[in-house]
Amino acid sequence: MEAVKSCVVLLLLVLVLRIPAGMAQSSSYDSEKARIVSLENAWNEAERHKDAKVIDGLLASSFAYTDSDGSFLNKEQYLASITEAGYKPDQIVNDSMSVQPYDHAAVVTGTYREKGAEKGKAYSRRERFTDMWVQENGGWLCAASHETLIGR
Repeated sequence: MEAVKSCVVLLLLVLVLRIPAGMAQSSSYDSEKARIVSLENAWNEAERHKDAKVIDGLLASSFAYTDSDGSFLNKEQYLASITEAGYKPDQIVNDSMSVQPYDHAAVVTGTYREKGAEKGKAYSRRERFTDMWVQENGGWLCAASHETLIGR
């Protein structure tokens, strides 16, 4: 009987010790998710202002970008594309975002609306995106981004 009591006490102790760890992990995930959402929004604002320096700091050196037209750009090409004189975004706003954190990575999926002018022609589009963020040196960097046009 004493052995059963000892096993029950040990089991309860293990369960009690695991609850705070799980809560701490959940709290940490929530904090990291909020941080990544902030980075996504900062990226939109920096792109709207054509601030390549800010965006450069958000992207991993190996950044890979697939545009909605199917073109593939590396980091340098992507930064050049947002600073082109003919590209003039007036609005870039996320409609929805979902962040799925992993140990040292996170996948963000969502939709956004963008309005502006490109090469003198007005545009308005809605797109779905998937961004892959990785934790590096205590910070988050976007390693890959993919966009798909879903409406105008």
